Amino acid sequence: MKRSWTDSVRPESPGPIRLQGWLHHYRQLARVGFLLIRDAAGIAQIVTDDHALMQKLAALPHEAVLEIEGEVAVQTQAPRGAEVRLRQLSVIAANGDPPLELYRPVMREQLSAKLDHAALSLRHPRRRGTARLAALATEGFRRHLQSQRFVEVHTPKIVGTATEGGANVFRLDYFGRDAFLAQSPQFYKQIMVGALERVFEVGPVFRAEPHDTPRHLNEYTSLDVEMGFIESHRDVMAVLGSVMSEILAAMSTFEADSQFVGNWPTVPNQIPIVHFEDVRRRFGGLEPDLSPAEERQLGTWALDKYNSAFLFVEGYPLAKRPFYTHADPDRPGYSRGFDLIFKGTELVTGGQRLHRYKDYVVALQERQLAVDSFSGYLEAFKYGMPPHGGFAIGLERLLWRLLDLPNIREASLFPRDMTRLEP
Repeated sequence: MKRSWTDSVRPESPGPIRLQGWLHHYRQLARVGFLLIRDAAGIAQIVTDDHALMQKLAALPHEAVLEIEGEVAVQTQAPRGAEVRLRQLSVIAANGDPPLELYRPVMREQLSAKLDHAALSLRHPRRRGTARLAALATEGFRRHLQSQRFVEVHTPKIVGTATEGGANVFRLDYFGRDAFLAQSPQFYKQIMVGALERVFEVGPVFRAEPHDTPRHLNEYTSLDVEMGFIESHRDVMAVLGSVMSEILAAMSTFEADSQFVGNWPTVPNQIPIVHFEDVRRRFGGLEPDLSPAEERQLGTWALDKYNSAFLFVEGYPLAKRPFYTHADPDRPGYSRGFDLIFKGTELVTGGQRLHRYKDYVVALQERQLAVDSFSGYLEAFKYGMPPHGGFAIGLERLLWRLLDLPNIREASLFPRDMTRLEP
């Protein structure tokens, strides 16, 4: 008999079936045993009143790998309204109970235990669901951009120059030369605007920032976009809004055993926009950036005023933006850079870039950065680049806020922070 998946155990599909998967949980009453078997598609309920099979099941550890054969029957209280009446059971692999209780709807273990035993905790339905939602998010991201003539590119992650020109980079020895892990694909995606006009990338980025907070990782997945022939950063913001809509639409199709509620926030047709100067006027403060507490205040304000979980903050001070950020010609000292605040947390950073070579020379000199160190990057601007801009979405941060996870590390398969390099 050909193997079936657990999601094919449905009332409309009665008859014989063969399943393979893991023993998620087993409980035994006086005269009947209930087995939950888990595979990539979900969880199915298996029942038996055969005493010999019940004894065999009772002796098996959680996570034993099984093959079962039986008959699908209607049972309204079972997953998807059907169960399998067990006829035959084979044990493929079994080696004792795991150190985590994966059968509980919510894992009771501390975060450190979940991460120490990631090889096991990732089997839990909610953590598996998070991984599937990440895949759907990137699928929606790709699909929408490709429909708009964007081309996916793959850029180096070992680079010779720090993208932001700062100190928070991971250095490495590259055959006797200094090199860095890329903070972003920024330089390369700008260069590719000169070749392909519209590009995007899904890939890892590395930040050697000494943060130990629930919202930071030192390696994360960045969804990057860059596009040419724009009028201003507002064109980029419009594309970002449509991208977010498609990402959430793709994620809303998720159906599995994870118990995630598919009630995602709606992206407004016009995401409300506030200027950084107005934010400072409203909330006070003197710093050229927003603190996490101020972002949370903005999130509450946007929800109350606009009924929106999304809010654009534009016009950050130039001093806080990277050297390649375009100045706002109408507001000296301010930039055409923006952030997208989602549920009170910065989710996306973007803006319009400089596109003239002479402006780059001036910007680098003002930041006391050596022009020669950026020669390969600057060549693109010597020979004609259109006005362009882009943005970067942090995938793990999106999942963290969307799912209201207590810590961003739970949105990463194998998180990397200041202390963790294993597993």
